[in-house]
Amino acid sequence: MTFQLGKYREPDFSEDKFIKAPEAKLARAPRDKAAPDGFHAMSIFPEYFKVRGKWILPRDSRMDCVAVLEGDEIFVREFRNIREGDLIFLGRTENCEEGIYVHDNGFIFPGEEKEEANAFAFRQSRSRETAFSYDYSSIYDLLEYEREHGFITWILGPACAFDAGARSAFADLVERGYVNALLAGNALATHDLEAAYLGTALGVDIGTQKPFFNGHYNHLITLNKINTYGSIPAFIEAEGIDNGIIYSCVKNHVPMVLNGSIRDDGPLPEIYEHTYVGQDAIREQIRKSTTVIGMATVLHTIAAGNMTPSYRVTEDGTVRPIYFYTIDTSEFAVNKLGDRGSLAAKGIVTNVQDFVKNLAENLK
Repeated sequence: MTFQLGKYREPDFSEDKFIKAPEAKLARAPRDKAAPDGFHAMSIFPEYFKVRGKWILPRDSRMDCVAVLEGDEIFVREFRNIREGDLIFLGRTENCEEGIYVHDNGFIFPGEEKEEANAFAFRQSRSRETAFSYDYSSIYDLLEYEREHGFITWILGPACAFDAGARSAFADLVERGYVNALLAGNALATHDLEAAYLGTALGVDIGTQKPFFNGHYNHLITLNKINTYGSIPAFIEAEGIDNGIIYSCVKNHVPMVLNGSIRDDGPLPEIYEHTYVGQDAIREQIRKSTTVIGMATVLHTIAAGNMTPSYRVTEDGTVRPIYFYTIDTSEFAVNKLGDRGSLAAKGIVTNVQDFVKNLAENLK
């Protein structure tokens, strides 16, 4: 089966509601980091603004941000990036009443052209009772396509480094070109490098799952050694590290955005310690991403998910969907992103180690 992207249908701008719609209202930002009263907050969906008689779609978007007009272009910015005098769009309606249209059903995905779903139906949520075999097949086809035509970003929690087979499987995905960027925290990188250096993750053997005596020191020993060398690449070279997730990313020049948190020990030299510097680094990768997969981390998946719109405008002007998956053993974890507004995200309830191994085995 040949993979097909979801097809985008532009709004029908010949409809009366578009023709009769007023121009979108604008007001100047009163000061840095402050929007004017009545500002319009963005969603994950494509949103059009009527400016000088034309409906304009921002090329890049992010939910809970504001739309700023500069010349003939619209830029979507975080509140912290607002500058005094910026022309910011106003309006709280979404169906042309104020010159703003939120296009929340623009994509048609293969198989969805069929009959409408019943109003009442069983097993429509994403839970442990959901049959995910179709999702697996779809992801295989998607990743094959994206390796050649897109940008695949992964968000990994530390559990992804706790098993020898899973580490090896993900490293294999990196080697084969299925990973274009990695987003994670101090823990994932530390425990993966601990596994490569000492054979443990949080002091537990990654093969046998048996704890080492005094193993609780192992991640601290690893952190300290890396900081002694001054960088992860220097540590890898000096200590002859030749396996694992981080090793493969360094070897294949895959960008890694590692963000710190309040609870971090260490941290590693490459950790972004300033929240907003790290956020900008995440958004730099998300702006390129066409598929995002978050595994075993609610914290980092929600952070990246809230920066990810449902669409991407390519260089040739084509509007295409962004695919977003969350993988976790907890139903709460995989559904949380949708509760936070990222309605396009799909969840798979499963063990992340098994998920990664299945991908590595079934991808061509």
